[in-house]
Amino acid sequence: MKRSEINAVIREFEALLKEHCFELPPFLSWTPEDWDTKGHEYDEIRDNALGWDITDYGEGQFEKKGLSLITIRNGNVKNPKYTKTYAEKIMMSKPGQVSPNHFHWNKMEDIINRGGGNVVFRLWNATKDEQLDLENDVEICQDGRRYYVKPGQEIILHPGESLSLYPYYYHEFVVQEGTGATLIGEVSMCNDDNTDNRFLEPLGRFPEIEEDEPAYRLLCNEYPPAKDE
Repeated sequence: MKRSEINAVIREFEALLKEHCFELPPFLSWTPEDWDTKGHEYDEIRDNALGWDITDYGEGQFEKKGLSLITIRNGNVKNPKYTKTYAEKIMMSKPGQVSPNHFHWNKMEDIINRGGGNVVFRLWNATKDEQLDLENDVEICQDGRRYYVKPGQEIILHPGESLSLYPYYYHEFVVQEGTGATLIGEVSMCNDDNTDNRFLEPLGRFPEIEEDEPAYRLLCNEYPPAKDE
């Protein structure tokens, strides 16, 4: 992706958050120049990948296969310094964008439609060899209701509705055509994108960036080292 595209997406995301009165922690408005002044008191942000995250899954087709995320809080299962056992994200997805099929080996999460359009999910159980189970129904936990659906059957989340996703639940989602850009919340166990994502088709995680203009905000994998005291 071009840096100008990433900058534009972040500004669009900020506008959608403002429209829905979703306030962010102060560090999410820092500029790259602000980050150059920050010391070790902000190591939790660096070490746990908090912040902006714009991904095209390494495919270079963000409008068709992409997602905009902010990790607001997160623990770290690999570092005992951080004792949080939970994470929170807010995401922006637009009609036409697919968040591709994947599951997590360890993380359980609730996905919440925070406002905008409708979100269409499709779920499958994973087989023992980590493929799609096309035969067995999937147990759904949706806002306190438990029921079963056929593998890959559409589940529509309207604003305010949520869906629980368990480990080894393959899932993909899109925003329903004819609605609009949507804020999607995630409340989960600790998030580790480096070791806990199993995509059905091999995909990248962070985009390759063409630097055609200065960064508006740094992504969560771009922070400079802490400034020495």
